[in-house]
Amino acid sequence: MAAERFIYVIDDDPAIRRSLERLLDAVGFQVTSYATPKSFLDVAGSLPGGCVLLDLRMPETDGFEVQACLRLVNPDLPVIVVTAQGDVQTAVRAMKAGAADFIEKPYSDDDLIVAIESALKTGAAAGRIDDIAMAAALIGKLSPRERQVLEALVAGEQNKVIAFDLGISVRTVEIHRSRMMDRLGVHQVAEAVRLWVLASFAGRA
Repeated sequence: MAAERFIYVIDDDPAIRRSLERLLDAVGFQVTSYATPKSFLDVAGSLPGGCVLLDLRMPETDGFEVQACLRLVNPDLPVIVVTAQGDVQTAVRAMKAGAADFIEKPYSDDDLIVAIESALKTGAAAGRIDDIAMAAALIGKLSPRERQVLEALVAGEQNKVIAFDLGISVRTVEIHRSRMMDRLGVHQVAEAVRLWVLASFAGRA
């Protein structure tokens, strides 16, 4: 099997590891899982190409420390981070630290596989020139108000808080939010946040 089909799962929950192993094996990936960040980092420097699926919240060593170490020993290995639902600021921090993508819990099998395929295709953050340019172009199409709403969502604010801060109704926020997502061609806030972060690498967000 080609090296780029390797997936390395790092998660302290054995049930999640088993579930991911079954799922990813069934669709043609070769999966190796690690119960602790240390067990992964001990071999990370010698791993062949592939993709890392990293849980951010683990005891002893968190996902951000793993990211930092991996950038030193195997910087070309793309990382997809897994974050709690709604934890947007954590996801932004992870992507700015070099993650190729992030997945919010709970995630669907299809969304996970699409993210992995994309990460395998584009590689680590440093190699995503086309993605960054595309994201910057999409963000550039937003109206000033749509951009304000997106920036507030990236900051983790809820619609009621955004409405108060901007001096508009919650319904108006919802309208701008819907239009913003339509312009970006996305269906979930997580996807919009990902585009914003990518655009920031081009100095456009």
